[in-house]
Amino acid sequence: MKTLALSLAVLAAPAHAGTDLTVMLDWFVNPDHAPIVLAEELGYYDDAGLEVELVSPADPNDPPRMVAAGRADLAVSYQPQLHLSRHQGLPVTRVGTLVETPLTCLVVLADSGITTPADLKGRKVGFAVAGVQEVMLNAMLADSDLQPSDVEQINIGWSIAPALMSGQVDGVIGAFRNFELNQLRMEGFEGRCLFPEAHGIPAYDELVYLADPSRMDRESVAAFLNATERATAFIKNDPDEAWRIFSATASELQTPLNEAAWADTWPRFAGRPAALDAGRYQRFEAFLADRGATPGGLPLSDLAVDVNAPVAP
Repeated sequence: MKTLALSLAVLAAPAHAGTDLTVMLDWFVNPDHAPIVLAEELGYYDDAGLEVELVSPADPNDPPRMVAAGRADLAVSYQPQLHLSRHQGLPVTRVGTLVETPLTCLVVLADSGITTPADLKGRKVGFAVAGVQEVMLNAMLADSDLQPSDVEQINIGWSIAPALMSGQVDGVIGAFRNFELNQLRMEGFEGRCLFPEAHGIPAYDELVYLADPSRMDRESVAAFLNATERATAFIKNDPDEAWRIFSATASELQTPLNEAAWADTWPRFAGRPAALDAGRYQRFEAFLADRGATPGGLPLSDLAVDVNAPVAP
């Protein structure tokens, strides 16, 4: 795939060095990124007159910071992380949506007897990233009238499925329902997902595109989103062919886990990536403030924009 670059390439020079758009992914290339990759493979960027460079980060926390520093034009990140980034002073805003439904869940083993967050009382729960995952866990506990102190919370880093399979923890928050559930099954374990949106957390866009509104080329971003919209339509019309083309772009994609994840991922891609659901951002901003995670108060215009909307004079 000619657009894929080494993870540190974007750190060496400002964005727009020989490309129209430099896009930093949230992690290594995986099925979550199929519309971005297929837009290249199917010639949709060429049709839009764009050259797009994809960059994988060394750290999944890097993408918003790299956009804020002018080292990337777009970053794939997470709506919950966007709110925290804005409150930390990073000048980034949502300009498009990649995955329009939550993927994060609280995973337990199916034979654990845990069917609701209330069943976690007195148990151990792991989290991968401090901050928003702890907020989400505590909100899910509160929805079942539990306090944070009712469970033992353990930072397990990125050892999500192994921590659960080994019995180190009884549940993990931050697992992706399209990956960890499949990984557990392949290791001989059956997982159960406790959905955040069913336990006190407002629905949100899992993966979004972020840009610095003061630096972005609005027309290029709109053209990029149009190209990925075309790629998403291709995926939804023929997911088997889309997987064949996508998986052929890199040998590391050709694994049983990625193939299983594909079936759980492609229906969740945003069919209209530029379209903005304002209520989602306003509700999640209020949710974080209610939980004491942020001071709240950010207007929608600080969090998200519709790049196709007319610009006020």
